[in-house]
Amino acid sequence: MDKIKLNIVDKAISIFSPRMAFDRLKYRSALAFAGSYHGGSSRRPALRNWNPYAGDANEDTIYDLPALRARSRDLARNAPIGGAALNTVVTNVIGTGLSMQSNPDAQLLGMDEQTANAWKRNVEAEWMLWCDSVDCDASRTNTFYGLQALALRSMLESGDVIAITPAITGRSSPYTLTVQLIEADRLVNRNHERDTARKIAGVTLDDNGAPIRYAITKQHPGAVRPGQIEWIEIDAWAKNGRRNVIHLFERRRPGQVRGVPYLAPVIEHLKQLARYSEAELQAAVVSAALAIFIKMDADAFQTLFDGQSADTYIQGASGWDGSINTDLDGPGKAVNLLPGESVDVPSLGRPNANYDPFFLSMLKQIGPVLEIPFEVLIKHFSSSYSASRAALLDFWRFVRVRRDFMATYFCEPIKDLWFEEAIASGRISAPGFFQIQDSGRPGRA
Repeated sequence: MDKIKLNIVDKAISIFSPRMAFDRLKYRSALAFAGSYHGGSSRRPALRNWNPYAGDANEDTIYDLPALRARSRDLARNAPIGGAALNTVVTNVIGTGLSMQSNPDAQLLGMDEQTANAWKRNVEAEWMLWCDSVDCDASRTNTFYGLQALALRSMLESGDVIAITPAITGRSSPYTLTVQLIEADRLVNRNHERDTARKIAGVTLDDNGAPIRYAITKQHPGAVRPGQIEWIEIDAWAKNGRRNVIHLFERRRPGQVRGVPYLAPVIEHLKQLARYSEAELQAAVVSAALAIFIKMDADAFQTLFDGQSADTYIQGASGWDGSINTDLDGPGKAVNLLPGESVDVPSLGRPNANYDPFFLSMLKQIGPVLEIPFEVLIKHFSSSYSASRAALLDFWRFVRVRRDFMATYFCEPIKDLWFEEAIASGRISAPGFFQIQDSGRPGRA
């Protein structure tokens, strides 16, 4: 804190009454401290050792992205709640696919209602001809609706996804436009060069911070049989203004160049919760499998068994290593112990009565971070009808925001590219469309 300066009154009072001047200064200092933020204090015990680094949007994320992506994908594959969160978002946001609806401004275009309706039906029919075919996918695997779901899922798992729009000829589709999705790991600086102010994590920026070029590896760096990694660089926009690359990610800070996985804030919590669930499951299995341990007195053993029978018994008992496995031929079996051996069986107390309340309590903390209400996340509506409806309405607001994001930043740019090709090829009549585009006003279907 800056030194508190004495004004003229303070100086005059200090001459005649130093004690009064000291009291004035003390209370002014207290007021100064009272007006500051406790959260920014370094004197309070709870915050004394909390000094996070304040980097820019890229400095705070780029270094951690490889680990965040790998852990996020692992949670999506192996953690029930992580997979459930991603599946819930993709299913509700995309569903069977976001469809295009043509709404021409008939008055502006000088069309009567009948002509406008006929033109609308033709545009939508042409659009379905392209998007309902797997020819719209460069890999000929998904329709456009499948590409939407794959793009959103990849963005959520990896933080971002890249879509390039190559023109491929020789297919059954009358259109050459295709969409190729590229996983985030392939967007890296050429030859793994260090980041600079203009080149960050595979993205080259102009003076305004806008992306102008993307460096993409020809194969995934994590391929099982990696060969010589080669790069291609693709301009974000062609010289004629055509969009070549769509970089889909959610920007949370100004200047952010790469996206962060959806599960990033709760990765540690989800992993610990998955470990806890696995430990409880294993404890319950062991508790259910334990049945009877047979211990034989050493003297009785020598009396009851001759040499060959004793060897057979000892060989069978020695085969048990203390674990509960398939060698027991199922749960609830008797285990023979060697003479003189004993087993102290702990009171396992499984299933744990406190497991379910604790597990649900943790999900109530995870759900708000992911913007998924607790009831929707676990697909269990045990509260009242009004509470369940409120949860669904709250989740629907999240879904609407995500749908608008996908429509605006993924579907709309691709639709514009398709519309330009449809008009250029003569399959859709739109006189003056390219003149309007050249004047800076984009045409709309």
